[in-house]
This record gives sequence, structure tokens and C-alpha cells, in this order.
Amino acid sequence: MNNLYGRHCLTLQDFSAEEMNQILGMAAGLKDKQSKGVTHQLLAGKTLAMIFQKPSTRTRVSFEVGMWQLGGMALFLSSQELQMGRGEPIKDTAAVLSRYVDGIMIRTFDHEEVEELALHASVPVINGLTDLLHPCQVLADLMTIKERFGRLKGIKLAYLGDGNNVAHSLMLGCTKMGLDVAVGAPPGYLPNARIEEKARGNTLESGSRLLITSDPLQAVENADVIYTDVWASMGQEAEKQARREVFSSYQVNSGILDMAAPGAVIMHCLPAYRGEEISSEVLDGERSIVLEQAENRLHAQKGLMALLIGENL
Repeated sequence: MNNLYGRHCLTLQDFSAEEMNQILGMAAGLKDKQSKGVTHQLLAGKTLAMIFQKPSTRTRVSFEVGMWQLGGMALFLSSQELQMGRGEPIKDTAAVLSRYVDGIMIRTFDHEEVEELALHASVPVINGLTDLLHPCQVLADLMTIKERFGRLKGIKLAYLGDGNNVAHSLMLGCTKMGLDVAVGAPPGYLPNARIEEKARGNTLESGSRLLITSDPLQAVENADVIYTDVWASMGQEAEKQARREVFSSYQVNSGILDMAAPGAVIMHCLPAYRGEEISSEVLDGERSIVLEQAENRLHAQKGLMALLIGENL
């Protein structure tokens, strides 16, 4: 039974562990079909509107290709091409698009815009990224970790760097699925306190552990996965030089990798700036699963779209 049909995906906190396993299971099945050349047009005749106020490589390509592989069609809509960009209320955009399409994906700055869009849309809304959260990325991350280790529960993930949208979604998604999470971030760049509170609530149900620290070595101790992201995200370009100095001791390199568990792997949501948050040696090394992680954006999002938009699954 598909109890996800018609639901929004604004944050992984909206889903139970069982529902997230349902999404990951669907994603794995669709990935297997794709690798074997088995047609899986579960969304034939369906359409997805993709609103981009922030440009992207992986988000656009994975959603567009994924929708096509599922038998549907995706429409790329930049903010310059929508009346939203000229001041039309989000409420009106949501109502009109809901008359045309079967789902809406939006990648934007303010998380409240996504919440307002979902409030007024009568079709599923998917958060493709906001400054607060990046749930689709973490679905792909969880899929990748499960492929690598054969399980999720009991794996320790250490995130080094800015306590940003990726860190937030990792905290929520991982603690919900039973992974231990350690976030190492400088003072002043720690994760959002409300997100931390929700993640700690998840640990009470899943039995996982959450550590927030400013000591990168403490964070990576016994970690199975070391994860990082850019130090200056889109919209923070003016802070780039200052952030380089603040984050210099949080670089993921061979020295940091040596402090983790034997067999630990490296993850990065990309794009990466070699020599800043991660060294080329580690990013391109044999323990990097970054490309598998990037590929799984396609499969994880296909699983998500199939379940949210496909009423007959």
C-alpha cells in the first residue's frame, strides 16, 4: 500500500523511518531496473514543474532525467520565467500550477517559500533545496551508505564544516534511521538549534546518538563515513575569504581520514572545491564514494517521485 501518495516532501522529519525505508526500497528497485534496461514508466503522462531560484547541476539533471525515465515530463522554470519573479504571490503560483501539473519541485533560498507553496498547492511539493534543508540530497546519501555497508542502523557519520542545510538534513534523516551523527563545526557556524532539538528527539526513538562539537577530531573518531560540504554556500560568496580562515582546520584530508574507523568512506554532496573543504587526494581516492552518491540523487528522487505522484503503486 502506498501511503505516501499525494504527500509533500519539505523535510525528512515529515516521514517515519518506515516511510523512509519505503522510499529507499523503491529507489533501489528502480535503480536495479534501470541497470537491466527494464522499462519502469510508473509516471506515464505525469508532469513535474521544476522551479529554480537557485541554479543547479545535479538537482536539475537528476529530476529531469528521472521524470523522463519514469515516463513523465519535467518542465524547467527559472525565477525569471515565472511571474513569481515579478512579484506574483506564491499562493497564486501554487494554485495555478496545481491545475497544470502533477507535482512541483522547488529549489530556492527561503524555506518559508517552500512551506507556503505546499500550503496552497493541491499537488505534491518537493523541496529541492532551501537555505535550511536539503532532504533529497540526504535520501541519496542514505541510499549510498546502505549500498556500501549493507545497513544503516549503527553506522556513524561525521560531518565537518558549516552547520548548513546539508548538515541539518543529515542530522534529521540519519537520526531517524538509526545512524549516529557527529557534527564538527566552528563556533558561530553550528547547526540551527531547532533542528538539533528535533534530531535529538529522533534519537530517543531510534536509539542513535547525536554529537555537536567544535572539535573536528572528536567528531571523526570511529566514524564510518566522513562527510563535508562547501564552506561558503550560494549567496555567501562575500564571506568566502573569511570562511576559509575560520574553517581551515576542518578540511577533510588524509590526516582526518586516518582518525576515522578502518574502512571509513568519504562523502561530499558536490560541487567540491579541492584544496578547501576537501583535498584532491581524498576526494579522488579509493575510499571516496562521492560519484556513487551523486548518481543516487537520480535513483532516490525517482523513488520519491514515484511514491508521491504515482497513485496506482
